[in-house]
Amino acid sequence: MKFFVDTADVDAIRELNDLGMVDGVTTNPSLILKSGRDILEVTKEICSFVSGPVSAEVVALKADEMIAEGRKLAEIAPNIAVKVPLTWDGLKTCKVLSDEGHMVNVTLCFSANQALLAAKAGATFISPFIGRLDDINLDGMDLIADIRAIYDNYGFETQILAASIRTANHVAQCALVGADVMTAPPSVIKSLANHVLTDKGLDQFMKDWAKTGQKII
Repeated sequence: MKFFVDTADVDAIRELNDLGMVDGVTTNPSLILKSGRDILEVTKEICSFVSGPVSAEVVALKADEMIAEGRKLAEIAPNIAVKVPLTWDGLKTCKVLSDEGHMVNVTLCFSANQALLAAKAGATFISPFIGRLDDINLDGMDLIADIRAIYDNYGFETQILAASIRTANHVAQCALVGADVMTAPPSVIKSLANHVLTDKGLDQFMKDWAKTGQKII
């Protein structure tokens, strides 16, 4: 499973990228706001050192305006994936931009039917939001499983990009269900290394090592 990092914080992306933990990046208007930077400027910087897809989101609501914004964003770098919402206008935009050879990430997906429409419109990625479904007492993993089954049934090449990842368990479950990609904040990706038994074992090793009075260097 590919790891995308869900942030516009350049320093955080660089840290994970240097460790080989970044296969791509996703941003959205909320993350751009949090970064406090111009969308074109920060996206260009991210694309300068991340070789995988970098999602940049349109903010228009009508198809013709979305298409214009998408083309502008795609000019930033060859690895831009234009992010559009899963609305009818977003699907129209997806079809036009994908036909022009641009990667398109269709976001805010909450049903298998929506995912089916996105695939037929030529989406490179479909982004089902797991955490937000959990918020309303629905199991986001059921949606991932349904989309996986549908895409496999008909050979759709659209990649399932699991989004709204909030916990380490979400990541493991997505991998088990068969998501192609997951995108998560840096803090969640870092948390994957944590386990109470690892900490306990290391603490015991350090105590025993101190008793030997030895040094390696």
